[in-house]
Amino acid sequence: MFDPFAEALHSPGPIGGLAGKLNLYGRFVGAWTFDASRYLEDGTVLTGRGEVHFGWVLEGRAIQDVWILPARNTGSQPSLGKWTFYGTTLRVYDPGADAWHIFWSDPRNQYFSRQLGRAEGDTIVQVGADGTGSSVRWSFSRITENSFRWLGERSHDGAGWHLEVEFLARRIATE
Repeated sequence: MFDPFAEALHSPGPIGGLAGKLNLYGRFVGAWTFDASRYLEDGTVLTGRGEVHFGWVLEGRAIQDVWILPARNTGSQPSLGKWTFYGTTLRVYDPGADAWHIFWSDPRNQYFSRQLGRAEGDTIVQVGADGTGSSVRWSFSRITENSFRWLGERSHDGAGWHLEVEFLARRIATE
């Protein structure tokens, strides 16, 4: 069935001339599964398995992803407690700033964040704020063709970072 919205949104790849810069996030295009850990302030650790899907959008000028926890095909996960999300990130490259504008939206939990992302060595670091005004730092590290580590950190005072979330992702093989 023809879906004009999907056709207008999705792109087959990066726009010409910027492919090298766009590959910072473009290398993640595809389907992934991840093991998730959430570290609460009382020492409790919630765990679960989720899924994330990355794709080219907006004439190949941006990357959009969808993060889902728990994964749709795993059934119930009792250790998750109330930790669930179903959100999307739009990542748009800005050649003038040589950085990425990043917009995260999770309508299920009403959690939103705006960040600026750049490569720092072999790591991608995104820094910004969430809707509460807290500083957040999200990063991709240990990046290979088929795996990556994603960390979510928060600073309440601007002086130090507290690890809140860790995802260990693996690419889903396609046939």
